[in-house]
Amino acid sequence: MIIILRSVLFYLGMVGALFLLLPFMPLVFPFSYRVRYAVMTRWAQVVLWWLALTCGLRFRVSGQEHIPAGPAIILAKHQSAWETLALQRVFPPQTWVLKRSLFLIPIFGWGLALLKAIGIDRGAGRKALQQVVEQGTDRLKNGIWVVIFPEGTRTAPGIRGKYNIGGAMLAKKSGYPVVPVAHNAGEFWRRNSLLKHPGVIDLVVGPVIDPAGKDTGEINTLVENWIEDTMTRISTFPAASGPIISP
Repeated sequence: MIIILRSVLFYLGMVGALFLLLPFMPLVFPFSYRVRYAVMTRWAQVVLWWLALTCGLRFRVSGQEHIPAGPAIILAKHQSAWETLALQRVFPPQTWVLKRSLFLIPIFGWGLALLKAIGIDRGAGRKALQQVVEQGTDRLKNGIWVVIFPEGTRTAPGIRGKYNIGGAMLAKKSGYPVVPVAHNAGEFWRRNSLLKHPGVIDLVVGPVIDPAGKDTGEINTLVENWIEDTMTRISTFPAASGPIISP
């Protein structure tokens, strides 16, 4: 029962923080992406802090030494909504490849548009891939990191989804490096579940994958193998490196 009460309290605070952000949206619109990002992503920081306070769910990061100085493509495991928040805390200013329909969500969708998210129609096939490559390359050239969840949708712990080639193709066509990311957030914040269980999520940043001399399939395989091997490891033995972060 206490977990249910804490989880409800968390959601009330999360939604409340979103409404508090609403008045700032029209004010930051005229400014540069960097300014908009700095203001808009405060919501994610507040939510992570509130999550730790209400539900006792914190996280630690290992492998931060692998984060390159320049923009890159983050290809991450997708198990919950948690990683969409935490990646903003771990990596430099970024945008995301996501379902176009998310732009239609009041307040939340407006924020995504202000942060230059790349909204695709998953059923569009080659056209969607072309959009990811063109718009993703544009973002990278402007110093904005691009986050892609290659499985496309959230998967339960222990499940390996199909790794789509969009992120690997963006790397091949643009020449920008890939940073693979694994985490076990789904063990604490499950897909479509109200409950948020206390504990420490492990997020692991992998070695940079240089796309030079590799084809799209090879890049995708390297990403998938590293992420899934790391998922097996951290699901069995916590990473246990890096301080626990209390946002």
